[in-house]
Amino acid sequence: MYKTTKARLAVFLFLCFFATQPAFAITPTEQLQGTIQQVLSVVKNPSNSDEQRKEMLRETLMPLFDWVEMAKQTLGKNWSVASGRENEFVAAFAEFLGNSYVGTIGSYKDEKILFVQESIDNNRAQVNTRIIPAKGDATAVNYRLHRVQGEWKIYDVVVEDISLVVNFRSQFNRILAKGSFDDLLRQLREKEIRTRS
Repeated sequence: MYKTTKARLAVFLFLCFFATQPAFAITPTEQLQGTIQQVLSVVKNPSNSDEQRKEMLRETLMPLFDWVEMAKQTLGKNWSVASGRENEFVAAFAEFLGNSYVGTIGSYKDEKILFVQESIDNNRAQVNTRIIPAKGDATAVNYRLHRVQGEWKIYDVVVEDISLVVNFRSQFNRILAKGSFDDLLRQLREKEIRTRS
């Protein structure tokens, strides 16, 4: 009787332990592939209006990014400048970059996306892809991801060896060297408005 109870307790604890663990079965590549399939089905559906397409793409793509981490890395050593207003900066950055990315993806027509390579190092990963247009040269787009609450989130995108994070960091450093944090926010919001129009 004691052994049976002990065995049941062991099974119960085993199931509880694994039931509470994050599900890491989905690889970074599988997660990206699933999202991109959704994106392509939205883009290629002729019944969607431009506004519907943009909204559906935003709903699909925005959760894929770790906007806080990206925003933090783009400010780099200047992150302390945003002290007390971090949420405001993250929101402005996510709106600008999210709309820009949605606009780029939304313009895809006959492009093919090849998943070339995946590398995982503990909680960080990189997925290398190539975008092949109907005409012209292929473009290398590599996604850098990390695990956040059991999901793979993008924290940087490298296009033809140019890191989005590093590129924005140099731009933001130049703005902050000459102006204030408010100047940076204003320019981000102005750019965001232009990407929507």
